[in-house]
Amino acid sequence: MYRSYKEIPKIKIPGNPDVKISDSTLRDGSQMPGIVMKKSHKLSIYEYLHKMGIEKLECFVFNERDRIVAREMLERGYEHPEVTGWARASTSDIDMNLSIDGIEEVGILMSISDAHIFDKLGLVNHEQARDKYVNAIEYAVDHGLKVRCHLEDTTRANPDFLLPFIKELLSIEPNAIMRICDTINFGVPFEGLGLPFSIPDLVRSFKKAGAKNIEMHMHDDFGLGVANTLAGHWYGANWSSLTFMGIGERAGNTELEKILMFLFNRVKGYEKYNPRPLTELTKYLAQELPFRIPSNKAIVGENIFAHESGIHTDGVLKNSFTYEPFPPELVGGQRALLIGDSSGREVVRHKIEEVLYELLGIRVNLEKDDDRIKSIWSDIHKLYDEEARISSISNDELKEYALKYILSDEVTLQWHR
Repeated sequence: MYRSYKEIPKIKIPGNPDVKISDSTLRDGSQMPGIVMKKSHKLSIYEYLHKMGIEKLECFVFNERDRIVAREMLERGYEHPEVTGWARASTSDIDMNLSIDGIEEVGILMSISDAHIFDKLGLVNHEQARDKYVNAIEYAVDHGLKVRCHLEDTTRANPDFLLPFIKELLSIEPNAIMRICDTINFGVPFEGLGLPFSIPDLVRSFKKAGAKNIEMHMHDDFGLGVANTLAGHWYGANWSSLTFMGIGERAGNTELEKILMFLFNRVKGYEKYNPRPLTELTKYLAQELPFRIPSNKAIVGENIFAHESGIHTDGVLKNSFTYEPFPPELVGGQRALLIGDSSGREVVRHKIEEVLYELLGIRVNLEKDDDRIKSIWSDIHKLYDEEARISSISNDELKEYALKYILSDEVTLQWHR
């Protein structure tokens, strides 16, 4: 039925919401334990987000170093990503955002679950929490700011408090963004399980309460960040709060690169995004910040386009569509064909042809049933049979095999001369 990328039909999100991305790498991502982002890091990330077409980002403005970064981003004059602020539910925090000329929207932290209201904040009752948060949003709106209500721990909140509270927030600012926060990933992407755990049911309830703008801010403690984010969009949420590579507290957040690439590659109408800088940004952060990127990380891992097994390499050499979800160049990546203990003669033939071109400067065509290819393949597998090798065969080693089995051939040497 399908034999090429262009034959795959793009899917539609029900209701065709115009999903937008709000990046939190500079805010939530910067809270990742052991990570300290310098000014240069933050400004570089901002540039990459601009190239990718991300609509919005949020940043702290608590410290002078944060405010310097915010001002410098704003001074660049880009239409996107819009630079927005962040505040606890206090007038002093909101004033910090008002002091930055150019910040027009602020996210207000509203811890919403009983554990957060009573144990973390030490408040006496729901009414006290309600008053605190309502005062904050009224102050921000009265001072001309757009607002994003960061409903922390939504997926463990008491629905009897949550839903009336949302209605009250929307009565103050009907266009406010209601951010559903799955703070420790207790949310699930299945409908019909009821509040507060079902993401579809939550989104439906928010829409019924009158929310026009709903944002998904999913953490990944149970590995459900992407699934919950997409479930939110499938039931009507129109904003995604994401971090690059999912960096953030504990297990992190839903990964920006996964949602962006899914929208761009699989969903109709998202050509507005540019995924080409994804691999470059990954390499930049791996070089600049102290964390390791798993080689099998989806979209941006170094193995996403690497192939070693005989069946896979044979398929990719004939038609990359067989074992690659999209062409590597879409995300600025490159294909890598490796030779290891599961490799067949076809990839050995291909790699030997490549090293012969490096050595001779001309193309040499070989067959996988060539006795010389069989001998090279046999020698390689002896290494693995004897457990003398636990890594792939390098190009330098392949050159040695080429010299031994092919370029030592008298006819080949005469022909090369």
